[in-house]
Amino acid sequence: MQRRFSRPLLRIRLVAALTAAGLIATTGTAHADTSADRKVVQEALDQIIASGGSLGAQARVTDGPQRFTARSGKAELGSNRPVPENGRFRVGSITKTFVSTVLLQLSGEGKVDLDAQVVRYLPGLIDGRITVRQVLQHTSGLYNYTNALPLDPDEFERIRYKHWTPQELLKVSTDKPLDFDPGTRWNYSNTNYVVAGLLVEKLTGRPYGKAVEQRILKPLHLDGTEVPGDDVDIRGPHAHGYVGVAGKPNDITRINPSVAWAAGEIISTTRDLDTFGVALASGRLLEPAQQQEIAKTTAVSPEYGLGLQVQTLPCGTEVWGHGGGIPGYSSQLLTTPDTKKRLELSVTSAPTGGDPNEAFRKLLTEVFC
Repeated sequence: MQRRFSRPLLRIRLVAALTAAGLIATTGTAHADTSADRKVVQEALDQIIASGGSLGAQARVTDGPQRFTARSGKAELGSNRPVPENGRFRVGSITKTFVSTVLLQLSGEGKVDLDAQVVRYLPGLIDGRITVRQVLQHTSGLYNYTNALPLDPDEFERIRYKHWTPQELLKVSTDKPLDFDPGTRWNYSNTNYVVAGLLVEKLTGRPYGKAVEQRILKPLHLDGTEVPGDDVDIRGPHAHGYVGVAGKPNDITRINPSVAWAAGEIISTTRDLDTFGVALASGRLLEPAQQQEIAKTTAVSPEYGLGLQVQTLPCGTEVWGHGGGIPGYSSQLLTTPDTKKRLELSVTSAPTGGDPNEAFRKLLTEVFC
């Protein structure tokens, strides 16, 4: 989700992460390919932990035929247990790519027109000018509902286990005016994917999570991935995330993720995210026309397609993917369009401050440049 529940660790959106780390550039000369060095990847993860603000990290790296996992830090405060190499974690806004993929599948089946107004399918839901495409590309102008929630660690405790309906989340946004006229600007808003989830439910006649499960999780055998609903726990092996509350460490692992809903509630693993990223980038999940749509950027949205971030690093490498953040967890799913170079990363937060961006830059450079 955008607007973190806790202090920034790894920036939620890839564009913000790479900008902060000094990796976004509009021009650049491609360098010769080199294989990712496992030792350097490990050093980068160790530096993420040493920089403060991060308790544990796990990464999955693919560079051509080379594949490996790496980890650093602890799984839990007060324990020396290492971070599970294929532990489960909250993926935050990577959920958006799953939801967008389902809507694009429905578009390929002729059940939704990307350039139609949302109100054609959900009358009266939002401003009648906003199209499905604008929702998926964050150019709708809808106010970001998470900006109005008490998400600072001291305040979040009172809503930590609250059940939210998507209608409640949407009302937080629609009670406020649009940030701008639809289609005229780009601004990341979690509200867009609350609308997207409601569209999936209207078009399929079932909960959006069931549609994700039927259309993506089961066909790809993503057994470590789930849409948890109101379940506050992370089932199976996982690392814990922490925030500081009243000057003391507070384990924030257990929350009711309905506050994120279709904008960021999914739980997964680096292995499953890798499988999903490969299937999506290689065209296994979408018809050719929709495959072009998901990565299509515009002058208004130059680095974001439909639920997919598309950027070029200074070394000339193009990367597709999405980042995510939710209490306790920051994550990244990144792949080159040909899937030859890939990175899946989960970092758990510590109750202390720190800036891991330099270490994150080192990791991205080693894997992709």
